[in-house]
Amino acid sequence: MAGIPPGASPSARNSLAWLVPGIAVLALVAFLIGQRVGLGSGVADATSGPPGSGVPLAAEPLPAGRAPDISTMTPEERANRLFDRVMSYSERGRQDSARMFAPMAIQAYEMLGAPDSHIRYDIGMIGLVSGDAALARAQADTILAKDRNHLLGLVLAMKVAGLRNDAASRTQFAKRFTAAEPSERAKKLKEYDDHAADIEAALRPPPGTKP
Repeated sequence: MAGIPPGASPSARNSLAWLVPGIAVLALVAFLIGQRVGLGSGVADATSGPPGSGVPLAAEPLPAGRAPDISTMTPEERANRLFDRVMSYSERGRQDSARMFAPMAIQAYEMLGAPDSHIRYDIGMIGLVSGDAALARAQADTILAKDRNHLLGLVLAMKVAGLRNDAASRTQFAKRFTAAEPSERAKKLKEYDDHAADIEAALRPPPGTKP
């Protein structure tokens, strides 16, 4: 093998024989993790470009062999990137991809420490779109046990009830949501701003409802 001195002992030859391929494998694993977690290069999404671009990713030139630098992201940024990816897959009907990334996104949030209501909502939404209704319901229950009027807790509870075809529970949560919305929105909580679209959607009657 090239690089091994002719006079090296058998043990040294064996060590070097394993060392070189071992380093190569570790480098490959690090590269793949960077691509999968960083999400910035788009390698994990082989069918579409950035949201709103309208350009298939396959038609966009990708930097060959360059993984995104996840070391520059904060833990919160990594969690948010993974959340956005899961939601994007779900919105486009790519449930297999959403389920694949869901465990990574949940783990990223768990690494942030004790979850607050905002994080619990995000985890619940990941559970909801990836098919884990039990996880979503547990997060909604925990949010509302701490604050029965928290808008995101009520939104999540409404979604879970809808998924379970529990019309009576959904109606009750919707009534609580409508009553609490003005005073809660006045609090100007960050999570309400971040998920304003979800709150606005919850204010609209469900499809098929008669005026």
